[in-house]
Amino acid sequence: MKRGEKNNDLETAINQLKKQKNAVILAHYYQKGEIQDIADYVGDSLALAQWAAKTTADIIVLCGVHFMGETAKVLCPDKKVLIPDVNAGCSLADSCPADRFAQFVKEHPGYTVISYVNTTAAVKSVTDVVVTSTNARQIVESFPEDEKIIFGPDRNLGNYINSITNRNMLLWDGACHVHEQFSVEKIVELKAKHPDALVLAHPECKSTVLKLADFIGSTAALLKFATKSDAQTFIVTTESGILHEMQKQSPDKTFIPAPPNDSTCACNECSFMRLNTLEKLYHCLKYEHPEIEVDLEIAKKAVKPIKRMLEISEKLGL
Repeated sequence: MKRGEKNNDLETAINQLKKQKNAVILAHYYQKGEIQDIADYVGDSLALAQWAAKTTADIIVLCGVHFMGETAKVLCPDKKVLIPDVNAGCSLADSCPADRFAQFVKEHPGYTVISYVNTTAAVKSVTDVVVTSTNARQIVESFPEDEKIIFGPDRNLGNYINSITNRNMLLWDGACHVHEQFSVEKIVELKAKHPDALVLAHPECKSTVLKLADFIGSTAALLKFATKSDAQTFIVTTESGILHEMQKQSPDKTFIPAPPNDSTCACNECSFMRLNTLEKLYHCLKYEHPEIEVDLEIAKKAVKPIKRMLEISEKLGL
């Protein structure tokens, strides 16, 4: 059987299982194109959390990484939450072990704790409010200017938010391996080859990369900017999975993935995100496994900062 025919059969079977089991498939923009195409909703971390909180489905299949499944489970404790590959982790979440972060918080009493959504439920459980790259600036600015804030775990996003809000948040020293690996030199070379191209960058990138950007924003913001812009060519400095949706929404435009430092690779992919496949999605729905479980006590604490984020975002119209 050819690959296209196999995929068509898998898609048919997945759609049948989804109807039979009243399941909804949520996929992140960094998933493979075939996963994005079969999903009911495709979005960034904020959108996935918002959809999970509102769905009436009995089963949520989260095509992303483990912390996203945890977030959905914390928001929907009575629903079954599945993930196609339980090994789909996150280097940024891994850079912030819950026990060490809890000790860090304990050592700084009187600080408001803001945690990026790219963290485990255990980290969220010692957090006051969660943020995503879409709403981080607005949520930070919702606090008084003299508020003492711990921001974790992404130092690059934290530095960026500090720079545009004139804050001095205390930062946890964590980072995303994908956004850390972009090559300044190669982006400059691409810009020289495509002088009319606009550079789009995610705020998880290093400050040296952000200085080259024409626009800085969350995955969803980059997509929106590229769709509305009059420019025809873009150098995209985030995980290359977003190019699938960019190309779908703007088929006449050119999107060039910014390369990492590794000279053998022309684009920058998250190996964890790419663990999910159509075949794994099918088996996940068929056997309802792997299932995401979160300790009940941790979940009770973790849901509060997530809901606070959703409430603030709704008020801000995000």
